[in-house]
Amino acid sequence: MLSLQNILNGLGAAAIPCHRDIYKAARSCLTDRSMAVRCAAAKCLLELQNEAVFMWSTDLDSVVTLCFKSFEGSNYDVRLAVSKLLGTVLARALTSKQATVSTRHNFRRISLEEVMELLGTGFLRGSCGFLRASGDMLKGTSSVSRDVRVGVTQAYVVFVSTLGAQWLERNFSAFLSHILDLVSQSHPKAIQSQMDAIGCRRCVSFILRATVGGLLGEKAQIAAAKEICQAIWKLKKVVDAAMSDSNLETRISTTDVTASQHVLVCALQELGSLIHSLGTTAAPLLQDSSTGVLEAVISVILHASISVRLTAAWCLRCIAVALPSYVSLLLDRCIERLSVLKSSPEAVTGYSFAVAALLGAVKHSPLGIPHGKGKVIMAVAEDLLCSASQNSRISLQRTQAGWLLIAALMTLGPAVVQHHLPRMLLLWKCVFPSSPKDLETEKTRGDSFTWQVTLEGRAGALCAIKSFVSHCAGLLTDEVVQRLLPPLPSAVDLLTQLSSIYKSYGNSLKTSSTVYRHKLYELLAVLPPKTYEGSFCAVLKELVADLTVPDSQIDASTFLLPPLCHENDLLLLGPLLQETDHRFIEEQLLLGTSIAGGSLEYDPYSIYEKVAKGDSVPKPLPPVLSVISAATRLFGVMFSHVAESHRLQVLEQLLNSIKQTKGSRQQIVQLNVVSAFSTSLKYMANCKGSLGPEEVRRSALTLVMGALESNNPLLRCAAAECLARLAQVVSDSAFTAGLAQVSFDKLKSARDVVSRTGHALALGCLYRYLGGIGSTQHLNACVGILYTLSQDSTSPDVQAWALHSLSLIVDLAGPLYHVHVESTLSLVLMLLLTVPPAYAEVHQSLGRCLNALITTLGPELQGSSTTVSALRTSCLLGCAVMQDNPDCLVQAQAISCLQQLHMFAPRHVNLSSLVSCLCEILLDNSVLVNLCSSYLLLRRAVVACLRQLVQREAAEVSEYAVALVKESREDFTPDVNIRETGLEGALLGLLDKELDQRLCQDIKETLTHMLTSMAVEKLSFWLKLCKDVLAASADFNTVASVDTTQEEETAKADDASVLTSDSDERFHPFSNPRWSTRVFAADCVCKIISQCENAGSAHFDLTLAQERKQRDSRDDFLVLHLADLIRMAFMAATDHSDQLRLSGLQTLLIVVRKFAAVPEPEFPGHVILEQYQANVGAALRPAFAPETPPDVTAKACQVCSAWIASGVVSDLNDLRRVHQLLVSSLVKVQAGKEAQSQQYNESTSTMEMLAVLKAWAEVYIVAVEKQKNQSDAHNHCLKIVKSAEESYRDATSSASGLLDLVQADLGTLSKLWLAALQDFALLTLPSEYALQLPTEGGTFYTAETIENARPHYHNSWALILHATALWLTSTGFIVVDPDEGVTNLSRPVTPTTMCQDSSTRPLVKSPEDVNTDRFHLILGISVEFLCSPRSDATMENIIACLRALQALLDVPWPRSKIGGDQELGVELLNVLHRLILTRESPDIQLAALEVVRLILFAAQEHVKEKRRSAEVDDGAAEKETLPEFGEGKDTGGLVPGKSLVFATLELCVCILVRQLPQLNPKLTCSPALQSGKHLLLSEDGSRLVAAALVILSDVPAICSPEGSVSVLPTILYLIIGVLKETAVKLRDGQLPLTVAASLQALKGLLSSPMARAEKSRIAWTDLLRSALVTVLDCWDQVDGLLQELDEVSLLTAITVFVMSTSPEVTTIECLQKRCIEKFKITLDSKDPLVQYKCYQLLHSIFQHPNKTVSYPYIHSLAPSIVGKLQETEKAKPENAAELQVIQEGIKVVTALTATAEEEHRAHLVACLLPILISFLLDENALVSATNSAKNLHEFALQNLMQIGPQYSSVFKKLMASSPTMKARLESAVKGNQESIKVKTAKHAKNPGKSSSIQLKTNFL
Repeated sequence: MLSLQNILNGLGAAAIPCHRDIYKAARSCLTDRSMAVRCAAAKCLLELQNEAVFMWSTDLDSVVTLCFKSFEGSNYDVRLAVSKLLGTVLARALTSKQATVSTRHNFRRISLEEVMELLGTGFLRGSCGFLRASGDMLKGTSSVSRDVRVGVTQAYVVFVSTLGAQWLERNFSAFLSHILDLVSQSHPKAIQSQMDAIGCRRCVSFILRATVGGLLGEKAQIAAAKEICQAIWKLKKVVDAAMSDSNLETRISTTDVTASQHVLVCALQELGSLIHSLGTTAAPLLQDSSTGVLEAVISVILHASISVRLTAAWCLRCIAVALPSYVSLLLDRCIERLSVLKSSPEAVTGYSFAVAALLGAVKHSPLGIPHGKGKVIMAVAEDLLCSASQNSRISLQRTQAGWLLIAALMTLGPAVVQHHLPRMLLLWKCVFPSSPKDLETEKTRGDSFTWQVTLEGRAGALCAIKSFVSHCAGLLTDEVVQRLLPPLPSAVDLLTQLSSIYKSYGNSLKTSSTVYRHKLYELLAVLPPKTYEGSFCAVLKELVADLTVPDSQIDASTFLLPPLCHENDLLLLGPLLQETDHRFIEEQLLLGTSIAGGSLEYDPYSIYEKVAKGDSVPKPLPPVLSVISAATRLFGVMFSHVAESHRLQVLEQLLNSIKQTKGSRQQIVQLNVVSAFSTSLKYMANCKGSLGPEEVRRSALTLVMGALESNNPLLRCAAAECLARLAQVVSDSAFTAGLAQVSFDKLKSARDVVSRTGHALALGCLYRYLGGIGSTQHLNACVGILYTLSQDSTSPDVQAWALHSLSLIVDLAGPLYHVHVESTLSLVLMLLLTVPPAYAEVHQSLGRCLNALITTLGPELQGSSTTVSALRTSCLLGCAVMQDNPDCLVQAQAISCLQQLHMFAPRHVNLSSLVSCLCEILLDNSVLVNLCSSYLLLRRAVVACLRQLVQREAAEVSEYAVALVKESREDFTPDVNIRETGLEGALLGLLDKELDQRLCQDIKETLTHMLTSMAVEKLSFWLKLCKDVLAASADFNTVASVDTTQEEETAKADDASVLTSDSDERFHPFSNPRWSTRVFAADCVCKIISQCENAGSAHFDLTLAQERKQRDSRDDFLVLHLADLIRMAFMAATDHSDQLRLSGLQTLLIVVRKFAAVPEPEFPGHVILEQYQANVGAALRPAFAPETPPDVTAKACQVCSAWIASGVVSDLNDLRRVHQLLVSSLVKVQAGKEAQSQQYNESTSTMEMLAVLKAWAEVYIVAVEKQKNQSDAHNHCLKIVKSAEESYRDATSSASGLLDLVQADLGTLSKLWLAALQDFALLTLPSEYALQLPTEGGTFYTAETIENARPHYHNSWALILHATALWLTSTGFIVVDPDEGVTNLSRPVTPTTMCQDSSTRPLVKSPEDVNTDRFHLILGISVEFLCSPRSDATMENIIACLRALQALLDVPWPRSKIGGDQELGVELLNVLHRLILTRESPDIQLAALEVVRLILFAAQEHVKEKRRSAEVDDGAAEKETLPEFGEGKDTGGLVPGKSLVFATLELCVCILVRQLPQLNPKLTCSPALQSGKHLLLSEDGSRLVAAALVILSDVPAICSPEGSVSVLPTILYLIIGVLKETAVKLRDGQLPLTVAASLQALKGLLSSPMARAEKSRIAWTDLLRSALVTVLDCWDQVDGLLQELDEVSLLTAITVFVMSTSPEVTTIECLQKRCIEKFKITLDSKDPLVQYKCYQLLHSIFQHPNKTVSYPYIHSLAPSIVGKLQETEKAKPENAAELQVIQEGIKVVTALTATAEEEHRAHLVACLLPILISFLLDENALVSATNSAKNLHEFALQNLMQIGPQYSSVFKKLMASSPTMKARLESAVKGNQESIKVKTAKHAKNPGKSSSIQLKTNFL
């Protein structure tokens, strides 16, 4: 068959002559016994129908019947293949062209109705043909076999998918009515039993979900929802008519009412699922009054059938999850109806279901419901329970409804429940009789009805408590547990009495007693077992009875056992137990004939529970079955807690009961017992329990071994797992070896399939829990036996199980297995080639073996030796064989094997063929939409493989995919997609269609990896991709209707231009993508921006980008796509979907932040974003509309503040639009928490209000900073030039303008900010203060929602703190409100205090107290946060907190507070020290150092103030008696922990040693640092060191003289250490920042008053001398380093010593000599720069006022200076640097002349003049001279002009004695005067040349 298929494929139309014969051959094969043959035949026929016209024309009926027959007794693969054939044929029949018709006259055009009719027949009557069916129908015997029905269901889906989405949109109403008709009353046969009905309903739901949910885009889905709604209304009318007609003649009986129920259930389920998947995009649908969705759903809540009421409630829950804004609304409506219609049984149950369902939806809704709703619901529930006994007609319903509401209320969590706990516990206590005697009297009294009510009520109570325990674990304190316990014994008593009650009152109690049992077991299973120890025996008895004498004869294996098997072992049992696309309908085939699967009506209590993954509606099983699963679970818990002696009895009892039963009954008992025991082993293994003595082990083993040889493969599988767990729990190697031996022996002797498969798997499972049992001979034995079994070709089952077991051993034996790898590999290969492909299960096991082998080999596969390459070739060959297998799961195995290989040996996997194979699988199927594509597991394997490939080689994968399309044949359909949008686009399209969560997650990850590695290179491509996805759905007309006010008329025009779109007409590669895909696309845009940020600055610099683009047109930069980015953000931010709006606003925020500073090259002074003001405004405005959810508004506030703060818009009028939005929100905040809407939880209004305050805070901070920068700039400007006035004025206007904008609201804002900070401070208190918090909550949060409010405060406090600190600083802490007398801070003015009268107010506080409160509030919050910033605390928060402290300490009053309270200062310093240790960021450290400086400054002020006041007080007394202020008092001792100085030093040392480890004395001794190469610090490092040095030099000022002596050595050591370590020559002669700072610090230190204070002077002098010696020693330390050391810095340091200390420090002979020596050496330096600096320094020393200091220097150094100058007569300066040296030298000599005594002056002048005159040039030389010579000439001339008049006598003498000099001078003067004349003539307008020369000479 498969060969025929391929031949047909190749021949195409040429094969027409033999089509009939092939068709005949395939017909017989299609109903063959072997399933594999059926599959192949179906594939062959599928290929045939491409060309054979008769199949879908004349022979259509027979093809359809044939397919129905083929479905009978089929398996999943056959159903897949045949349904694909059937669906495709029918679709062809419907769409066939008339053209082919003309040749065949007997052809009739088939209509949609007829096709539907054909399929419907199969669905309703199965494969029994059309004629015979009628006879059977009359007899009433035939029932459609389930596999036919499931097959036809799949065919429906294939049929619709083949016709496509557009066809479905057009024909939806016909299709819907046909599908719903399948379960309507017109075909009573299909729904005669409840079981059939449930099965059919599932099928119908599946068809609708797969077509409507899978194919249609969002708009079409909304249309479909309207259609479904119409259908519901129609049915509603029928029901109403039936109910209202009371006259019996019209024969509409109640059957009609019940008849409509299944149709309604299907319609409501689909409506719910549709709205659920649409999310907030469904808002327009619900607002559309003509459709009336809510009305329709609520109206059927009163339907007579319970399943309809439940489904309607479920549908409401879906609406609530999708649209959080409707939760409160719907709850109110249902509660209100419930109270009004309390007397109608339908209303009571219907509305209570609805309320319970809505409560279940609350936890899925991020915005919650108001806290008060809990009280209302509790009240309603109590009322129902109390009034239940009043009216017997509805007592049952009221009881059930009351408990259901309480149980559902528990899901809201501890915060809500704790308020209702006492009332609930009271109700719980009252529902059970208090003593056994009362129970006896109860038994004698009641009748069957009262018992039914009682049991229902008690089951409900048990359920409510179970819900409480599982949802509110936080409230289960010991006290509450004690109150829960009393009713339990009585509940257990009732359990033991149930059977007798049941006997006396007959069958009517059957269900309610089963439900009671179930609920009790469930509750006990979640309670801690210690709580009901007393009842163990009684409960165990009941459990054993339930397990061994089950009510039902149903084989429950398929739902009991899978959780107990290992998921990998389930693969052995065929596709039914695995996840497939059709799991929803295939499940019914699993559960055997007697039950169709779960349904909501079996257990109404499941309506509020969390939904199992992926399934839409909860599907609880019937009570009979759920009791068994609850019993096995409880048995698992209890068995491990009973005494060991008791365990033996229980096990023996269970074994006996298995022996005593017979036949099928025995298997059921065995199954229940094994699953219960296995559960208990699982539980024991988890809590590390032990099983007990030898006898218990023996019984346990008997039990498990019996099951290991059962006929049910699922039970064998579970038993093997159970055996392994048994070994794990016993954990005794001898026992384990014994188990293995038993299996060995069995396998050697047994010949039957059953025991061989069971024991083979047992060997593998033993390995799983005991990690490679260890001994090699054991391993060899296992491997040997499994080898033999796996070659047993008589039984594929044995082969499959043995190979699976082998794969487990390979996987778990680890390195021990290496010896067997080659033999196993060759075995696997041989089997792959010899086992027929029909035995797919064997091939799947082989695939798992191969995978395990590859993992075992691991990275060794990369080797190049011959053995390794042989192994590698074998692996690749195995993969190739599996890839060709027709079975999808085997292909999936092949792909995951290749994926493993690629991980370990990437070079050896042929990427291009792998990628093309993956793409073909993925895309070939995506044509037909996920549901008819192949296996889900295959798609998962493909995407998982792609995900791994693109992590390494994204670009290659993408290229191969595109190449594949280009060379593929023409009819390869999806090429449209991939050709245009590449693999990325195809994956995005797939993401949109795919419904499986895990697959979607993988696709997203794959795309993210591709984006991170390729987005920057293929920028335009990715942006276009995202834009297409976002634009494909942008509903422009909805956006354009943004409301506008008259001042925004101008804006309107802008908005309109924003909204015109260029892509409306163009064909979109993505048709109508879902909102989740669009959200993903918006996230991708954000990721692209961050990728570009890492890629380089050109992406954010327009000028640079344009230049580079011109150079190479292939380059692409983000900034060139700014318009697209804004447009995408805008489209997303104005969508219907709230998630998408959030993503859009986030994108907008990122764009604003990243591009705010990019200048616009064409308009200097403007930025590039300015042109997009209108777009930003239009994107933000809708977010502030009243009906917008608070989370969107909060996000929009963030964008607003970012936009205003970014400074993009400088014109205030333009800013006003966005500013207005914030003002409007502020009004909302002022209204306070009372005025907030009652739609969401109160914490959401907290979120919104805090977001507004945070936004304002950000704007205010920026405004203040701008103004500060401006005033700095202003002062700077004044110093420089006046011409910048105008530009400056613009700038100030915008900054102060921004402040003015905020100023208007500052009064209000500051109060609100303080209030928010006060709330935050209360919320950060530790839990033990919880009772002291205000009972009514804070200003912005309510007491009940305190936990939900916390995160919102954490998000916004930091900026608010900073803003408040700035505001307090700006007012200088003098805040008096005119309207209030004095601001009252202890409770900020909020709406709650405004209305109180003055008498209740606290006493008015003095301004001092108010300020102190505020100060401590800010300080407290900061210290609390900085003490232990959580590890996730953002940088921004820490920085904002430090900035707030800086601002606080910028003003005198708070400084006086800190200065006066030393402990406070020390604490702050310690906190900052810790912060610096834990946070590496230089910004944080710099900010912290700034705070340290201010604290020190505060302390200095305090000390000064004290000294001053002491002097004033003791003015009369002698000076000596003054007390010492400052630290260290009279002793000079500093106490660590109490001393501010010590804390400061600690902190500075920490910073310095981190940046310059060489400073650490402990390290300097170590050899590692001896090499002593200088480290150049980073810029940040230098800034940190400089800041620390500034602080160090300030320390002595806060010490007493004695204290200063104790800290001085440390400070000197550090300052000189920094100097020494960083004084390195830089190329441009600049001083490094650290050197400048250390010299500055040195200067500050040396000029400290302490050096001269009498108490400390001597000590200081000694220390300073030693310091100077250290500096001098720097030179002599290492000779090799001399070239690096910067002599200038060291000389400067010496100069600072000489100039700043008292003379006695430096005038000692030895020191002075060495200093002078250093200067001498430097003067002879070859480097002109060094000479220049040296002259400058000497200049300052020579002018030292104290002669003892300056004279020695003058005597030693002046002669050499003069000598040097005389030398320059011969060597004229070559360049500017040399010129500078000469000029500086002249200046020094001139200065000397001035300071010299009278009698020596003449000598000096006589030396100086000849030198100066020698610099002059004559006229001829002047023309040709170099620039520097000219400059020198002018300089000399000027100096002469000055000196001549000053010392005229000497001057004249000299001139007289040397006529040559005189002549030279005269000619130069003359030349100068002439040139001045010429210049004045030329530049009368430009005086100022001469002034420039003067400027040049005024260096010092």
